[in-house]
Amino acid sequence: MWKKGTANRSRFVIFVAYCVNRLRRGDNKMKINNAQLQKLERLLAEGGYVVRYERGNFQSGYCILEQKRVVVLNKFLQAEGRVQTLLDLIPVVKINLDDLTDESQKLHQKIMKGVIAE
Repeated sequence: MWKKGTANRSRFVIFVAYCVNRLRRGDNKMKINNAQLQKLERLLAEGGYVVRYERGNFQSGYCILEQKRVVVLNKFLQAEGRVQTLLDLIPVVKINLDDLTDESQKLHQKIMKGVIAE
């Protein structure tokens, strides 16, 4: 199929090695869609935080107003960026686990462990 030493073959081998490496590390753990985004937003809402999408200069993609329990995300992020930002943000905020439903508690524990597999 490929001639020995061609650029396409080496690119393919590098791509396969990259994919295998990601699977071993578990990088593709969560399907990014609106349902996942809503679960993460619900988790924060149950924890007493208000999630808002606003325009602004966010270097990290979000801003946390601790005293008012408001999380402001960059409104120009796509669904994938929003989910990833929320996954980065949830371990940072203080959430009382007693306020969460069982489903949200399980999701919170997975996020805190770094194991998100839906």
